[in-house]
Amino acid sequence: MKIIIVGGVAAGMSAAAKASRIDSSAEITIYEKTDIVSWGACGLPYYVGDFYQDPKNMIARPVEKFIESGMDIRIFHEVIGVDTNKKEITVKNLKTGEILKDSYDKLMIATGASAIIPPIKNIDAKGVYLLKSFDDGLTLKEEMLKDEYQDIIIIGAGYIGVEVIEAAKHLNKRSIRVIQLTDRILTESFDKEITDVLEDEIKSHQDVNLHLSEMVQEILTKDGKVCGIKTDKGEYKADLVVLAAGVRPNTQFLKDTGIQMLGNGALVVDEYGKTSIDSIYSAGDCATVYHTVRKENVYIPLATTANKLGRVVGENLGGKNVAFHGTLGSAAIKVLDMEAGRTGITENEAKKLGINYKTVFVRDKDHTNYYPGQTDIFVKFIYNAETKVLLGAQIAGKKGAVLRVDALAVAIYAGLRVDEIGMMDFCYAPPFARTWDVMNVAGNVAK
Repeated sequence: MKIIIVGGVAAGMSAAAKASRIDSSAEITIYEKTDIVSWGACGLPYYVGDFYQDPKNMIARPVEKFIESGMDIRIFHEVIGVDTNKKEITVKNLKTGEILKDSYDKLMIATGASAIIPPIKNIDAKGVYLLKSFDDGLTLKEEMLKDEYQDIIIIGAGYIGVEVIEAAKHLNKRSIRVIQLTDRILTESFDKEITDVLEDEIKSHQDVNLHLSEMVQEILTKDGKVCGIKTDKGEYKADLVVLAAGVRPNTQFLKDTGIQMLGNGALVVDEYGKTSIDSIYSAGDCATVYHTVRKENVYIPLATTANKLGRVVGENLGGKNVAFHGTLGSAAIKVLDMEAGRTGITENEAKKLGINYKTVFVRDKDHTNYYPGQTDIFVKFIYNAETKVLLGAQIAGKKGAVLRVDALAVAIYAGLRVDEIGMMDFCYAPPFARTWDVMNVAGNVAK
């Protein structure tokens, strides 16, 4: 069995490791266009913010260790084409420029995603940086550490953009300005009740300015370098600009293969990680994943899902027939001094799906009043109006919010009703919760 894996980060290396353990006789080749494999991009904002100094901390296992264990990894090799009829790939050696061919019995596409670059005038100016690749992190940190760069502008208020706020604050930058096109931050993951709380947290920091419903039109330059930005509402000084406008699947090289894709280029896969072409599999930020609440394939680029579906694909590349049960889109973020987590579907998704739903939003306290440090905690449930089954949940607070969401993810997976959550036996001790935890309260308020 000859297996080729295109892309050596989370999903690709998870699949390679699993397939090699299941079928030790399989000939597995991994093509990776960089020289870094098996690393986690989620650590990039914290590396840039100097929360830790060694970028190798993001690497789960160095490429040399994989090679020593017998894996055939071809770094600096980019796959630029696939002939699905001949079961053949075209590869470019990025060091020499040489073009070569290779054949496969089974192929896995794990090429990840790239940063979206909006059509903004002078977007390629010196001083505008992305934060998606390992090299992006190295470059941006080097620049952010320079004392002369004090006015930082972040374009985009998704996960990366919001996390870069904290990175810049940790470096004690004088002014941090975030420009977001929509009227809320984190619009795809959280509903307005939760983003209102998070936006208030951002606005409470005097060195951070949050601009919503504002469009960047031009990067202003002086002597060939960024000096500011122009939007539809004003002009702002900038020493450095971070572009965090979302990601797009790296699947352009497959556009003529006939593989089924979503509109954004994500490869549609079934529960086995298989694409519409029988011998080709995919996982990670270039592929869809089945959503257990929405009951459809969705594009949610998360490291957790990439690793899980990558492992399942590895088993199937090795000859097994293992199904992935799907995702809940569970995710978390730290927003300066607050944290927030979400799982299942949002209210907006429930509306689009035509579900007869209800919601409840609760503001409570995270633990007892007689133990020091009590703070507010906010919970939103989305549930089926007829069956009372929990469909989605979001929690925000100073502490203890995110890990509570894990319990609610299990509740959604198990199909629990809100009244069952209302009486659930959650942990209690004065430093951690109240006798009726906020999750109990939300479940009991829901009618």
